[in-house]
Amino acid sequence: MSRDKLRGGYYTSSEVAEWICGWAIRTDKEKVLEPSCGDGAFLRAAALRYRELGAQKSNIAARLTGVEIMEDQADSARESLRALVGSGAEKIVHNSDFFSWREAHASETYDAVIGNPPFIRYQTFPEPYRSLAMTLMANEGLAPNKLTNMWVPFVVAAAAALKPGGRLGLVLPAEILQVSYAAQLRSFLTDRFKRIDVVACNELFFEKAEQEVVLLLADGRLAKPSDTNLCRVAMTEAQTVAEITQRTPKSILAAAKPKTIRHDNEKWLKYFLTQQEISLMRALRESGAATSLSSHASVDVGVVTGRNEFFVLTTEQVEEFGISGYTAPLVSRSAHLKGTTVRKSDWKAMSETGGRVHLLDLKRLQGARLSPALKRYIEFGEQQEVHTGYKCSIRNPWYEVPSVWVPDGFLFRQIYDFPRVVLNQAEATSTDTIHRLRAKHATPERVVANTYSWLTAASAEIEGRSYGGGVLELEPTEAERLLMPAVLNGALPLTECDRLMRAGRLDQVLEQNARIVLMEHMGLSKTECTALRDIWFKMRDRRMARKKGGRRSSAARETF
Repeated sequence: MSRDKLRGGYYTSSEVAEWICGWAIRTDKEKVLEPSCGDGAFLRAAALRYRELGAQKSNIAARLTGVEIMEDQADSARESLRALVGSGAEKIVHNSDFFSWREAHASETYDAVIGNPPFIRYQTFPEPYRSLAMTLMANEGLAPNKLTNMWVPFVVAAAAALKPGGRLGLVLPAEILQVSYAAQLRSFLTDRFKRIDVVACNELFFEKAEQEVVLLLADGRLAKPSDTNLCRVAMTEAQTVAEITQRTPKSILAAAKPKTIRHDNEKWLKYFLTQQEISLMRALRESGAATSLSSHASVDVGVVTGRNEFFVLTTEQVEEFGISGYTAPLVSRSAHLKGTTVRKSDWKAMSETGGRVHLLDLKRLQGARLSPALKRYIEFGEQQEVHTGYKCSIRNPWYEVPSVWVPDGFLFRQIYDFPRVVLNQAEATSTDTIHRLRAKHATPERVVANTYSWLTAASAEIEGRSYGGGVLELEPTEAERLLMPAVLNGALPLTECDRLMRAGRLDQVLEQNARIVLMEHMGLSKTECTALRDIWFKMRDRRMARKKGGRRSSAARETF
């Protein structure tokens, strides 16, 4: 494994490191740990903080501990510390992987843990370090899986190393607020700290990296974990990194408005809302007037072909290869879905303009012999080594794509403004860029029509996740949690909804459904409707402010 993959880190600017250390280290007597110190940005910031608090060089070395797996990085960290602490720098930095080191020093505890854990995927993190990390998580009561990014066990180990009353100050992926694999970690932290502050920024912290990060400041480590702990979580947001680092941590956190955490699977994205807005969303989910989309429909991924370049074709390609009759109608791009309904005429128009709207569907052969044209096309695929790709290689035969079925509707996986659901009258299926929806009890038309409301829009911003590019993403389980009316009494007719959407009048659709769906049928007040609209606006605009571009802070390395 390359050193970059093993290290897997973004480097933190000195300004951000000093800001975190200014919060985390309260006296010159405190012991501080940096579990993945890289070239020493946090260690240098901690040493400066100790000096600011009156510590002597010799005392700093006795108080400060850093761990770094890469030998050259550990050497760089020591070298950069010598000007601040003298020869004591040699004692501060330990060249080891953190989990082995922590296992050997399990009895040592610290007043503060600071740093920027590496962002490494489970599959990329090598043995034996991965097993040590997973064992540590299991010992703390968590159940890791193959979706777990390695920053998660770093956080768990860091929290476990703290003394009662200790502080945790880390730079973490914004995934901690929203992804399902971090749900256990969110509960772990709220069971162990009195208060957690999350500081976010519209300007990305790392140059040349789309990874959105936040600053996590967890205060008041409890002596024992408690699921009855009333942890308070506060979200603070700035437009630029400078707006954070040019103010003191005390002044920023004093202005934050903490909310009481629920000990369930709520995402922390919700805590960017006011307490009143949070209470409204909770009350609606529990009221009986609203329910999850899963009560009315199921959501599944689209067709996973294994190689779209081979399996997804234009009409011209189908005719060129002579494989007419062996394809299924397909919607492959959400941009093709303009309204609230996709009709056969829409599909035909996509086909005539060169859209890739045919899916090679050879399961319909049902054991029949391949035609000469099909044989030639399959041989062409083998010449392109399509059959050697993972998805194709585990199928027998490799060219038969599974799970080709026609849904009642389509639900956008990636969202820009609104969580679009589209009725399927084209008898088409979709690739995995678009989810497939099946209605349960009500007609598909009624299910689709009732999703066009501020209620569904607001809940999508809370249930989905964004990664810094301005796009909201919904996986099927998240999509099924979208809120909509429990009883589908009526909505703006889908034909009218479709006409308005094709004319770019989403706002008019939502305003009419506020009156019909939310007020008349669900019984919400005008004030509650306005609040739902404002929640959607606030969360959508916050997300879209994180599009690529703008000034960013210091250099970063690639993450894996």
